[in-house]
Amino acid sequence: MSALRRVASGSVALASAALVALAMAAPTSARAASYATEGTCAGFPRVGLAVPAGWCLALVADASSGLMFPRRVLEVAPARFWIVDMGSWEPKRGRLLQFDLPAARGAGPVAMTVIADKLDRPLGLALGPDGRVYVGEAGRIWRTRVALPIAQEPVLDHLPDDGAHPLKEIAFAPGGRMFVNVGSSSDACRDAANALPMPCSDLVGATPRAAVYEAVLGGPNLTVQSFKPYATGLRNSLALAWVGAPGVLLQGENSVDYRDEDAPNEELNRLVAGKSYGWPYCVGAKQVARGYEGRVDCAKTEAPAMLWPAHAAPLQMVAVPSDAKNAFAGQLVVAWHGYRAGGHRIVGFGLDANGRPSGPARMWIDGWAARGKGHPLGTPAGFAVDSAGRLLVVEDRNRTLLMLVRDPAAAPPAATIR
Repeated sequence: MSALRRVASGSVALASAALVALAMAAPTSARAASYATEGTCAGFPRVGLAVPAGWCLALVADASSGLMFPRRVLEVAPARFWIVDMGSWEPKRGRLLQFDLPAARGAGPVAMTVIADKLDRPLGLALGPDGRVYVGEAGRIWRTRVALPIAQEPVLDHLPDDGAHPLKEIAFAPGGRMFVNVGSSSDACRDAANALPMPCSDLVGATPRAAVYEAVLGGPNLTVQSFKPYATGLRNSLALAWVGAPGVLLQGENSVDYRDEDAPNEELNRLVAGKSYGWPYCVGAKQVARGYEGRVDCAKTEAPAMLWPAHAAPLQMVAVPSDAKNAFAGQLVVAWHGYRAGGHRIVGFGLDANGRPSGPARMWIDGWAARGKGHPLGTPAGFAVDSAGRLLVVEDRNRTLLMLVRDPAAAPPAATIR
């Protein structure tokens, strides 16, 4: 796997627009802000963002609980959760946190316990088929039992941890299959002279970047039997979701970062083994990317399953099973993290029996745009639908954990008159 560490020539020297955009999300004491709250929601302070009628949004934890750069949250046992906190974009600042959240409790932020530290830019957090929790750091993936103290057992190592997109997302499928994001080393594959070479060096060889890889786990200890590219031409696949019944892998593409407010579209792709999805040559619905005009035929690439707003920045997706006993059943729920107009919201799309999403988007949490004191810009990075049907959201810009629940104060539906 050492070849995977290859970086496109000059990419480290370039301050790409994508890397700048990522840095803007890094938490600083000057940027982190507090939400205005009024009343309570499930025993916590109520946040006044836009949510569906009959629901409320609770502020469960913030910087006072120790949150620095929260990126993922996962229910590891009923009412027990783990949070991946990157700490910053500097290596070895990440931590794994644990907290409990019973159905009923008093007001006040939850207490967080650090169960692992000095992690290298961790992001991926998933429950594996063996009941263990898998954690994706920039250069490796490891797993551990849920019981404390944790023991970090290596699963994959020597993954590329440099360039503009070092973060690793994880998604599981039946048959011991684990999909892993290996992001591109730059925004648009420009070299040190700011030129766009063809072919892009990230896509050359047996171990390309800008790809989703498939690991097959097997044997008595569920170790890696194979690890190879599954789909390529994918700039940064921080949103991966397996749709169980039809057996479909969906990917949310963080596209090339034009300065335009409305271009290019982000993409939802249905990944097929061996296919290319266009980066860096093509964007959106088979459109030639800027700088590649007259040099490529985008008709040969795979078309997106759906186009999303430019700069929405899909950072996590979950396909909630249709038989789930909650309000999110049968939906693809997505965290749009982007700080521009198309981002900062949690949305849902209906999924049909073939795993095809349909619109328009259902807004679960909206209104994160900056509106003055007490209403800061918010950027949701990750979420989990727990066993109680609650939606827990980590929002990294303001170092918060929010929870969307049915509003106990809301009036019940009117009785049907017969």
